Amino acid sequence: MIKGLISPILSPFDDNLNFNHEMYKVLAEDLLSCGCTGLAPFGTTGEALSLSNAERINALEYLIKSGIPENKLIPGTGLCNFPDTVSLCRHAIEVGCHGVMTLPAFYYKDVTDSGLFEYFKRLIEEVNHPNLKLYLYHIPQVSGVGLSIDLVTKLKNSYPDIIVGIKDSSGNWDNTAQLLQIEGLVVYPGAELPVIEAIRLGGLGCISATANFNSENIARVISLCHEKKWGEAEKLHEDVKKVRHLFQDYSAIPAQKSMLAIKYNDTRWRNIRPPLNQISEDNEKQLMIKLRRFGFNI
Repeated sequence: MIKGLISPILSPFDDNLNFNHEMYKVLAEDLLSCGCTGLAPFGTTGEALSLSNAERINALEYLIKSGIPENKLIPGTGLCNFPDTVSLCRHAIEVGCHGVMTLPAFYYKDVTDSGLFEYFKRLIEEVNHPNLKLYLYHIPQVSGVGLSIDLVTKLKNSYPDIIVGIKDSSGNWDNTAQLLQIEGLVVYPGAELPVIEAIRLGGLGCISATANFNSENIARVISLCHEKKWGEAEKLHEDVKKVRHLFQDYSAIPAQKSMLAIKYNDTRWRNIRPPLNQISEDNEKQLMIKLRRFGFNI
């Protein structure tokens, strides 16, 4: 299992909105050198549903060929259609990734737990790989399809060596706390906001979008928690939470891309695929000024 901070790495595009592998590699290297213990490519933050299967496969292979350790990668593989989800899962495991993070099939709403159980059962059977480690991805406010506590418990009990964990991006602490009670399940909150409480209950860390910009401070909070230095962790966590809320106020994905454009002095980092939009120049300046108050050198 990956203990610490995992970043759902942003996806860079050139001025024609083509995926840029070299920018991706540089960001991945920087994140791993600045406190991240793992990377989760092709999640919500990485604009996964705006990428083709080929783009995901090529980008993942480029990272690995560039020296990013395979065992630090948990790529997102969840799509609406079953065959492509199987293909992405199998590819990620075959190239040596630590695991895969998979959404439920999310086009059809109001599906039953039994239907979702059958979906994951068939996914496991079709991938049919001895090294398959599957992390569930619970983000019902975006996907429209949630994973109930009962369903997650049943999946974990049925496939204890394959269903290894879950990313809970629901923002519902009661749900996260209940997941943390499932024996043997690794639970990553989908933000740094509840990470101290999660670690107190046995969590390993979190998967945080703002790790793309604030990895050192978030990682430090997590390390302090594991060292049982709760007071120091809580003090640092106050500023970490404020930075998180700042990005949320300006729309987290384009806002972080704008800040990376300034950090790397590369305007291409502002590029984002529709339907998402770049933040305005005025908002970019406002955010930059506010972040400087927290000591960021941008």
